[in-house]
Amino acid sequence: MSKGPGLFTDIGKKAKDLLTRDYNSDQKFSISTYSASGVALTSTALKKGGVHAADVAAQYKYKNALFDVKIDTDSSVLTTVTFTEILPSTKAIASFKVPDYSSAKLEVQYFHDHATVTAAAALKQNPLIDITATLGSPVISFGAEAGYDTSTKTFTKYNAGISVTKPDACASIILGDKGDSIKASYLHHFDELKRSAAVGEVYRKFSTNENTITVGGLYALDQSTTVKAKLNNNGTLGAILQHEVVPKSLVTVSSEIDTRALDKHPRFGLSLALKP
Repeated sequence: MSKGPGLFTDIGKKAKDLLTRDYNSDQKFSISTYSASGVALTSTALKKGGVHAADVAAQYKYKNALFDVKIDTDSSVLTTVTFTEILPSTKAIASFKVPDYSSAKLEVQYFHDHATVTAAAALKQNPLIDITATLGSPVISFGAEAGYDTSTKTFTKYNAGISVTKPDACASIILGDKGDSIKASYLHHFDELKRSAAVGEVYRKFSTNENTITVGGLYALDQSTTVKAKLNNNGTLGAILQHEVVPKSLVTVSSEIDTRALDKHPRFGLSLALKP
């Protein structure tokens, strides 16, 4: 693939991940194994509120094709097949879920040194069509996306964004919700190994005059332990402690509390991921 700009979904992704990834109030356990034939198997059990769920996922790579199959407790089977370099600098992703056959979807991604274009469509009579385009370089990029419903002949979304990325920092501005909202974020790493960082995000929704300001950070206590925290102007404080028990195996404890209502019980989450 080229060394050009990333996908439109990559704009603001690093800051978003630092503020949202692993923050949850669920209990989750997953274990991964690898067979001699190269098949990766992952079993996951999840408790969310009073609801229990589980799934088994298998992944297999053959030449330029990657096959993913996931079976869950709702008796649904999700299959995703990803082909790389069918054509130069092109990736194709096909997915479908059984028994929901109307969920079939095909996406094509094209990567160029100065542009990235994607097109996705549901494989049904009146499909939803999503198109994105990003222009620029790995340092600075401009992007836009649009969604169109062929059954109602209306646009379901149109958004635009700009991103600036440097080795130790990245900033982005996204105009979303059909121009009804704007989000600006900035992420800064304090060391070359990216073991400590600070992030800030400002979100405004014009139709409701709603403003949300969130700040957060990450700090590695040692080679295997990391802490994260975030706080927004609504008084919601979140924290994470993540420890690598053995290489690639992580235990994550998260919590969230409303600082404006300290009489309420905080929410806790626990995740354990075991990999060989």
